[in-house]
Amino acid sequence: MDCPELISEIKNRFPGFCAISSQQDYPDQVCIKVSSQIFKDTCFTLHQILFSPVMMLFAAEEGNGPNQFVINCVFVSLKRSQWIIISTDIAQENAYFDSLAKTIYSASLFEREIWEMFGIQARGNPDLRRLHLHDEVWPQGNYPLRKDFQKMQVGNLGEYKFSRVEGKGVFEVPVGPVHAGIIGPGHFRFSVAGEPIINLETRLGFTHRGVEKLFEGKVYSQAVGLSECVAGDSAFAHSLAFAQAAEKISGLTIPAQASYLRAIFLELERMYNHINDIGGIAVDVGFSFPAAFASIIKEAILQLNESLSASRYLKKVNLVGGVSVDIDGANKQMLLGSLKSIKKDFNELVRILYDSVSFMDRVDTTGVLRRKTAQDLGVVGLVGRACGIPTDLRKYFPGVYKEAKFMMMTQESGDVLARLKVRIMEFEESYRLIEEFSTRLIAGGNIRINLEQKGGSALGYVEGWRGPILYWLKADSAGVIQRVKIVDPSFHNWQGLTFAVLGNIIPDFPVCNKSFDLSYSGNDL
Repeated sequence: MDCPELISEIKNRFPGFCAISSQQDYPDQVCIKVSSQIFKDTCFTLHQILFSPVMMLFAAEEGNGPNQFVINCVFVSLKRSQWIIISTDIAQENAYFDSLAKTIYSASLFEREIWEMFGIQARGNPDLRRLHLHDEVWPQGNYPLRKDFQKMQVGNLGEYKFSRVEGKGVFEVPVGPVHAGIIGPGHFRFSVAGEPIINLETRLGFTHRGVEKLFEGKVYSQAVGLSECVAGDSAFAHSLAFAQAAEKISGLTIPAQASYLRAIFLELERMYNHINDIGGIAVDVGFSFPAAFASIIKEAILQLNESLSASRYLKKVNLVGGVSVDIDGANKQMLLGSLKSIKKDFNELVRILYDSVSFMDRVDTTGVLRRKTAQDLGVVGLVGRACGIPTDLRKYFPGVYKEAKFMMMTQESGDVLARLKVRIMEFEESYRLIEEFSTRLIAGGNIRINLEQKGGSALGYVEGWRGPILYWLKADSAGVIQRVKIVDPSFHNWQGLTFAVLGNIIPDFPVCNKSFDLSYSGNDL
């Protein structure tokens, strides 16, 4: 769907629509600018046309004057393999826009984020509580993503107001933010009536590091390493999304060999994380033997990663313009031989799990997230596919995945068992894909091209093992970064967990949580 077709479709649904400008910057990216008066209605119309949640909603600062802002709302058209960006200008003296959240709930957390980071209010949003800048330590009136922000100024502190469920027999159970383990910090406040959970409210942001601010002023070569540190278990996927955004701005088309290598490493990252989660689900229901077996398989994949790339977590592999390591003939044989052994162990692990009646009883119908709820919340990635939502960027933005005849994996029941099954099937599909991509590698093939710095903005995206990882990048003509907006799938999916646990008992929360396995650091940017 190009610009004229898209605009015609919007006008058919929304007669008052009038674009200030529209352009197709890249084959997969359309940008439409509208006035602030019709921004909300345009976004809602596009949401209906594309059946897309709000994938990104963020503010950026323009250089036309002090504190001149632009709001960007990003949707995805899976049918046309395109990203649609709706933008509008906001002046400092009029620092608000009409909230989308009452009609498109997936915009809600983004609007809270814009308010705390830029001081731009989503007018009409009933919940503008802080997400990352906790009221108890971050004074009011400090907006760290504004260009004129230098250091925190003294101001009034506040107090976070949790939602309360009141009634006879209702009581609260607070958990965290410090947990009995090595997981990240998050506060979970359960409201229960007897044993069933009737409400769960999460509070995150305890590992907020100001990542998006850290990107500003860096050149691409510096920023790739920073992107690897956003979420450690998705180091390769995050750096790949960043690299793709920089490559689009620079007009680079990477060599085919580099595309196959990136796909192989991306699937290896998916495999070690999926097996880790399968083991975690087992340990959270007290099934220790398969959990230990899963850790052995994970270690085998990490050792394979190190043998191929000198990094267990595939760091320093991605470059803007390609990759830093090749897989030659000897390494290809080692890769395929190791995977064959890993697959044999994996099959045995799956048999053990499926043969255990007590294990299957614990995960079947536990932690159900219904499809309609998931769609309303904007849940993405693996969790969405387990609810029957058929979305996977590898399917709709295929690249080399089209050559390998990629198969998307879904389930319908939306429970822990469904999320387990999707992981098992995706592990097996990743094994097949790596075999396919390996056959296309050419000895001595070109793995990178030189970078020519250019300015502009672009969206990079990757289907990481949790779901879509998005990087919107803006840089000047020297390749110096002015703004980066990052969305990890965890940002979309934490709210899904709060609905999946309803009606369950608190002792089932660990296995529900592990079946989502969301990132604290990826959420708390």
